[in-house]
Amino acid sequence: MSAELDPVLAHIDAELPNALERLKELLRIPSISTDPAFAADCDKAADWLTADLASIGFDSSKRETPGHPMVLGHVEGTGPHLMFYGHYDVQPVDPLDLWDNDPFDPQIEDTPKGQVIRGRGTSDDKGQLMTFVEACRAWKAVHGTLPAKISLFFEGEEESGSPSLVPFMQENAAELTADMALICDTGLFDDETPAVTTRLRGLLGEEITIEGPSLDLHSGMYGGAAMNPIRVLSKIIAALHDDNGRITVPGFYDGVPELTNEQRAQWEDLGFDDKAFLGDVGLNTPAGEAGRSTLEMIWSRPTCEVNGIIGGYTGDGFKTVLPSKASAKISFRLVGDQDPHAIRDSFRKMVTDMLPPDCTATFRGHGASQASTMSTDNPMFEQARLALSDEWPRPAAFIGSGGSIPIAGHFKDILGMDAMLIGFGRDDDAIHSPNEKYALDSFHRGIRSWARILDKLAHG
Repeated sequence: MSAELDPVLAHIDAELPNALERLKELLRIPSISTDPAFAADCDKAADWLTADLASIGFDSSKRETPGHPMVLGHVEGTGPHLMFYGHYDVQPVDPLDLWDNDPFDPQIEDTPKGQVIRGRGTSDDKGQLMTFVEACRAWKAVHGTLPAKISLFFEGEEESGSPSLVPFMQENAAELTADMALICDTGLFDDETPAVTTRLRGLLGEEITIEGPSLDLHSGMYGGAAMNPIRVLSKIIAALHDDNGRITVPGFYDGVPELTNEQRAQWEDLGFDDKAFLGDVGLNTPAGEAGRSTLEMIWSRPTCEVNGIIGGYTGDGFKTVLPSKASAKISFRLVGDQDPHAIRDSFRKMVTDMLPPDCTATFRGHGASQASTMSTDNPMFEQARLALSDEWPRPAAFIGSGGSIPIAGHFKDILGMDAMLIGFGRDDDAIHSPNEKYALDSFHRGIRSWARILDKLAHG
């Protein structure tokens, strides 16, 4: 820790009320990227961030795209060049009647686990984004400069599939390339244990529709004689896993690595409570691959899950019908070097090969991204872990994530940069759901954490 850090931390503590007011200003802007009705609000949020960054000395600009704007900010400095990414857009708020208050009128509330700020975007991702901005603000206020060369990159389409992101990164690669990318769109391991996420699963989405007869049929007249698409679809879905929970798509496990003994030991030391994890959602028995721990299954193993099934009559009452078609939405979470395009081809062939006479299958893809694994050999990873450990009650850990954050892979593939994913969200933050919240302790310690990380990365 350098001598410069202590006054920065003291300034953060003293300025927390003002930092909260700035966060509330940003949260009041309903920047819902998926709904065209809120396009002007997304533009307003980009303007707000551009102006806020300029107020603390960043060379900031709003960059137009075919969709919502990007916001960029740069400050020159010595030492490593750090690129911080966040997103200012938010999820829709429906169903509105399940919110206790207006989702865009953020409120500070007392809860059994401490104070929280509640509203859409508090945890995903405005509250997280502002932890880094506030850390930079504190460094500038105390020392007049930042401890390193820093760039900020804020997106406005993360919650709507990021259609403008890859072209923008490709067109502006020279400006966006740095020594390390920092992403604050993840969470703590638990309320007292911070984390550096070093692996993210990829994601492949497939929608299949099985079609049989040319129209819905009366089951009394055609039942038994006519092939039922729901029956065909059910057989296909049942065949995707064997009795031990392994996925049966040919070639599916190509490129799936095993954990090292060191990784397995570190995860075991985290003391993860399998029963509590499942018990929180009314379950008690792990259902994945036999012989794998729960952390392995959600952090380092691939999955195949059915996310929705549609077919036949689903309204009130009963209708004896053989449907003309049935469909399912199926997602694959991918790890290691699994190739989503090869898996898509293999899955579609498997389905087609299982079709009986008189049935056809059509497919619709919904994204295909590879997993991201960050090597912790770069000394910046350990420096960040130590800096986090100095702020939180328990030492920080390198962990995996069951989710998918494509931007981490884009930094690597397009810009050749590693990314550190450091966030302060909690499992009960209800992101994407009604009554989303962010713990004030996460906001406060998050700002202090980034100040410590900047100090450590700049001074070693």
